[in-house]
Amino acid sequence: MVCHHFSKFNVPFFIVILYMFLKGKNALLINDQACLLSFKTRIVSDPKHALQDWNVANGLHVCNWTGIACDAKRENVIELNLKNYSLKGTISPILSNLSYLSILDLTGNFFEGNIPAELGSLIHLREVSLSTNLLTGSIPSEFGSLRNLTYIDLGSNRLNGEIPSPLLCNGLTNLKYVDLSNNSLNGTIPLQDHCELPELKYLLLWSNELTGEVPLSLSKSSKLRWLDLESNYLSGELPSTIVSKLPNLQFLQLSYNNFSSHNGNTNLKPFFSSLTNASNLQELTLAGNHLGGELPSVIGNLSTYLVQIQLDGNLISGPIPPELSNFVNLTLLNLANNLLNDSIPNDLCKIPKMERLDLSRNYLSGNIPPCFGGFRHLGLVDLSRNKLSGTIPETLANLTQLRSLLLHGNQLSGKIPASLGNLEILDLSHNRISGEIPREVAGLSSLKIYLNLSSNLLHGSIPLEISKLDMVLAIDLSSNSLSGKIPPQLGSCVALESLNLSGNVFTGNLPESIGRLSSLKALDVSSNQLSGPIPGSLQASLTLRKLNMSYNDFSGNVSNRGAFSILTNDSFRGNLGLCGSVRGMPNCRTRKARHFLIALLLSLLITPIFCIFSCFLFLKSKFKRRLSLVNAKNLDLDEEDQGDYDKEGKFPKISHQQLIEATNGFSQSSLVGSGQYGHVYKGILEDGTKIAAKVLNPAIGGEEISESFKRECQVLKKTRHRNLIRILTICSKPDFKALVFPLMPNGSLEDHLHPFNGVKHQLDLVQWLLSALITDFGISRLVKGGGEDNKFTNDAASVSSSDGLLCGSVGYIAPEYGMGKKASTQGDVYSYGVLLLEIITGKRPTDILFQESSLHEWVKTHYPDKLENIIEDAILRHAPDGVPPENYNNSNIWSDVIVELIEIGLICTQYNPSCRPTMLDVAHVVARLKQYITHPSDFHIQQHIYTGSAHA
Repeated sequence: MVCHHFSKFNVPFFIVILYMFLKGKNALLINDQACLLSFKTRIVSDPKHALQDWNVANGLHVCNWTGIACDAKRENVIELNLKNYSLKGTISPILSNLSYLSILDLTGNFFEGNIPAELGSLIHLREVSLSTNLLTGSIPSEFGSLRNLTYIDLGSNRLNGEIPSPLLCNGLTNLKYVDLSNNSLNGTIPLQDHCELPELKYLLLWSNELTGEVPLSLSKSSKLRWLDLESNYLSGELPSTIVSKLPNLQFLQLSYNNFSSHNGNTNLKPFFSSLTNASNLQELTLAGNHLGGELPSVIGNLSTYLVQIQLDGNLISGPIPPELSNFVNLTLLNLANNLLNDSIPNDLCKIPKMERLDLSRNYLSGNIPPCFGGFRHLGLVDLSRNKLSGTIPETLANLTQLRSLLLHGNQLSGKIPASLGNLEILDLSHNRISGEIPREVAGLSSLKIYLNLSSNLLHGSIPLEISKLDMVLAIDLSSNSLSGKIPPQLGSCVALESLNLSGNVFTGNLPESIGRLSSLKALDVSSNQLSGPIPGSLQASLTLRKLNMSYNDFSGNVSNRGAFSILTNDSFRGNLGLCGSVRGMPNCRTRKARHFLIALLLSLLITPIFCIFSCFLFLKSKFKRRLSLVNAKNLDLDEEDQGDYDKEGKFPKISHQQLIEATNGFSQSSLVGSGQYGHVYKGILEDGTKIAAKVLNPAIGGEEISESFKRECQVLKKTRHRNLIRILTICSKPDFKALVFPLMPNGSLEDHLHPFNGVKHQLDLVQWLLSALITDFGISRLVKGGGEDNKFTNDAASVSSSDGLLCGSVGYIAPEYGMGKKASTQGDVYSYGVLLLEIITGKRPTDILFQESSLHEWVKTHYPDKLENIIEDAILRHAPDGVPPENYNNSNIWSDVIVELIEIGLICTQYNPSCRPTMLDVAHVVARLKQYITHPSDFHIQQHIYTGSAHA
């Protein structure tokens, strides 16, 4: 037989046939080839197709297979290297028949099961690496027979049991590299006194469950460079005797064990003295051992090549020795979580390459040395939880590489420096810092993790520059004396997950913009003086999990829907004006009944007065248009705009004061909407005219607001169309600009598509196809001056500056606008298609953008065979109780029309603008749909009204 283990390992019969077919070739190579093919049968997954060329049929020589290397005569396989190929399966013992194998490397795969003990028979094996797999069981003691072994790496598996003694103590004097780390090995390190490993350079046993002391015979390995015993249960005194005989030691890692210092855990001097012989030492870690004693001055005699010193998590006491300044190459000094006292020595500033300094959780006192500003490479400073006093040095602004500044839990006072570099983390909490929050600090756009200024003596308002923190994950300003209103600009912190403003003196309403933060998980505004209703955006949040609004003056009805379904009254305590269905909260039934009785009594008193007043308004309204034309005068514009409107002579004059009176001083109760540049208020003029005033806020947009206002005035005053909402007048002052429209009594399309607080605005299918008044849709037609409909004024010159600016709202913007294209009718068609898909699906395009690439793509995944749920949902949302009105013959008409509208929406929202239909084409389709609704027998909807392809 080719392989003498065939019957034992149940090798497929085809391998025997293979041998007979190839028996004229070199018998040894045939044996190796057959064994490799047998090894391949244990591979159950080969995602990178690494073994694809392991195939006799392709005629490729075995020495040319992936991962295979042969000797110079190409007679024997001497190397099998399948590193990082993500192979899954078990390691076949048949590999032991590769009798000349010297290198076996299966690192970085998903091999399971035990390590075959048969591999111990590979007498020529020099290097074996099976690390980073899923191997279980114990390490075979047979590996102790591998006399030529110099390199063994079994790290990062799931091995258990003890380290076999023959592996380290059986005459294997050639071993140079041993890595058994990151497993679950137990017992002691089996290196008896008579054992010697004179060539050993690397011994890595970290992250196991080893016990006992470090074996004394390790001192015979004088060539040892790297000794890593971290994260075990080793005990005894620090191995001073051993390390004193390791002059080539470069990395000594003994952290997270149970070592102690000398003289009953009180003296560290013998150990540090023993390290002075290691003249090439670069890294020393002793963290987490509960070592006692003071840091001796002899520590300064250690190698000047030291790059890292980690002594955190011990019981080290006394002052920080100034001799640490001798380490001119030191980049990391970690002395955190000890018992160090006294002040921070200025000598530390002499360490020129310091990058990370952690002295936190000690008993250090005094001031922060101003010379810290001289650390040119410093990226982290953690001095938290000490007893430091004084002010924060202004010199820290010089640390251009500083990313994390942690000074919390001290006794620092004074003000926050205006400049603190390019921080990603800033924590100054639990100090005695006073003054206001500097605008420069609130606007640190580099902050990515968190800003914590809580538990201080800060006062004043939150700077508006906080809107620049668009990458920060958490903001905590709690337990201060901050006042004023909570700025809506916090809504610009789009990555924010946690916001804590509790324990301050904030007043006014909680901005809706905070609830719209797409990642917000926790919000605490408790113990302030906030009032008004709880923003509906909070309840609609898809991410909010923790909320505390207790001890404020909020009022209104709170339901247990949406994000509030998991909350209890504990989140709302101390707000006497709140009621609702949240668990534990008082219900609102009694209050509603009392309000109903009051309203009924008032109506009995007011009705007669109202009737008389209505008659007066009726008579007055008959002459309203004539009076407005006769009394039309110059508008309240600046000098330039005033001339334009004098020529028109068709707009009534409405002053700033009249708008204030009509909207009740632009009160919150009159607010009906908000946009990028301002707010829209409803109001009633003295003559009874109901208006909507679009007030722009110059403080936000500056010159851009002014230009946007002029463009919109120029466009709207020069256009007349039954589908474009007409403008009544405008009001313009240097510090105030507003557009005045007639108030639409039935609300906006947004109200009907996405009702707020469960209020249902019913639209049936016929109303979908009615003409609607619009304000900022299809504006490219106006910008370009006319087009298909010659009713538009063909005056492009006056509005040419609008090109590229009037592109629409997020979610409705055509994709070509993102590449710098100017406004176009094709872009309007795209926006119309998005709106049509929104009407049908009931989903905002901005909602879908968080899950799919676009609303178009989401609908397209359902078209044409998975539309049932979309159609059914549309019927239920837009038909009373899900029953079609009488003017619809049957529900099939609904389904037919909805499918047609979906197809129109998909065609209009195609990515390529040239593939979209014109609005004239769409209008013809919609007109035919209206005819079909009223006279369905005249059409064959199955043939599809529109002949375009919705699959494009």
